[in-house]
Amino acid sequence: QVQLVESGGGLVQAGGSLRLSCAASGSIFRVNVMGWYRQDPGKQRDLVAAITTGGTANYADSVKGRFTISRVNAKNTVYLQMNSLKPEDTAVYYCNARVQAYYYSGGSDYWGQGTQVTVSS
Repeated sequence: QVQLVESGGGLVQAGGSLRLSCAASGSIFRVNVMGWYRQDPGKQRDLVAAITTGGTANYADSVKGRFTISRVNAKNTVYLQMNSLKPEDTAVYYCNARVQAYYYSGGSDYWGQGTQVTVSS
């Protein structure tokens, strides 16, 4: 089994910053793509940013220039640095990872428990 544990959410004023962290642990041979999604109540879960093992990142248009995703492969950990936060960034943020449990297995998607980010105006 694989667990993703997130931390770093909270309440911040508009224009402020937060840093989210997510660490994967358990039966892991390799962690491939890692990413962050967010979801408002009653809405679909949308991609915020994702990063490959080699460090190639992509971002949702709404966060480009404000958010930065990074990872430490040796720690199976991904980070999301969020700057210049806006009230519309308020959501539950979920960590996602595509994990190979064994060298011979394909990848499976795992999710963190979610962390609330609230940006006040």
